[in-house]
Amino acid sequence: MKTLLITRQIPEAIIENARTQFDVTVRESTEGLMPDEAAEALASYDAILPTLGDRFTAEAFGGDIRCKVLANFGVGYNHIDVDAAKAAGVAVSNTPDVVTDATADLAMTLILSACRRAGEGERLVRSGQWLGWLPTQMLGTHVTGKRVGIVGMGRIGQAIARRCHYGFDMPVIYFNRSQKEVEVPSRQVDDLALLMSQADIIVVTVPGGADTRALIDAEAIAQMDPSAVFINVARGDVVDEPALIAALSEGRIAAAGLDVYAREPLVPQELRQMENVVLLPHLGTAALEVREAMGQMALDNIIAWAAGDSLPQRVV
Repeated sequence: MKTLLITRQIPEAIIENARTQFDVTVRESTEGLMPDEAAEALASYDAILPTLGDRFTAEAFGGDIRCKVLANFGVGYNHIDVDAAKAAGVAVSNTPDVVTDATADLAMTLILSACRRAGEGERLVRSGQWLGWLPTQMLGTHVTGKRVGIVGMGRIGQAIARRCHYGFDMPVIYFNRSQKEVEVPSRQVDDLALLMSQADIIVVTVPGGADTRALIDAEAIAQMDPSAVFINVARGDVVDEPALIAALSEGRIAAAGLDVYAREPLVPQELRQMENVVLLPHLGTAALEVREAMGQMALDNIIAWAAGDSLPQRVV
């Protein structure tokens, strides 16, 4: 029976399914594999089901390789050096599609929370300092009808666009690295700076990796209107975090909603102290049925490999 390492606890139903076909080891640690641990895993197991935080760097692929497949639990796989994996003969897959709606829903949660000051309002009520309704109390940004700018018009970007357009009557503009026709009524802009300057609410959904690291830099943030709201459900390092903090603290943008951070789980103290920032602990796909679907998709890729078939969601 082939051996399978699952690097973090995932829904029990998926682990039980895996045990029917593989000799399964589940790591108890909640922390990701460091490169030396990843190297050891690659040398010790036939297949690995990794996830965000497991550092399968080029260094990790430098030794003996027994593993033939990394079936990533998650759509983002920038924690895996895919070029090194390919050179080592290790196939890599991910879990697209099943995360789309959950992530889009979470983006809408952040949009509404940041614009309507929901986090700040809840803290006020919990503190016991709320004195009752007032006509000018905690005035936020009205979401309906505002122009949303989406950076990255893939599956998730389009799902957010549908929710914004059809649910909140929001004009949609988007920036994509290539020309892209989409079904949602919207307008593509060719320049990121133009999008940043024209949108009331900006939502970042691009994949992580070297090509998008610090895509939203200080220059891009400087194009935003002082009343604009910034939302990130992509990867933390897509944004120049110090530049974002500076813009928020200096009042150059109105608010932000973040589900991801540059050095997770570290969240800068400056962000944690700001009332105009909504902070979530990477909840994008955090619904049981979604996580089960992700786990089953990852497992299905391993099952396909074991049967000698092509990986349905192979990325390299």
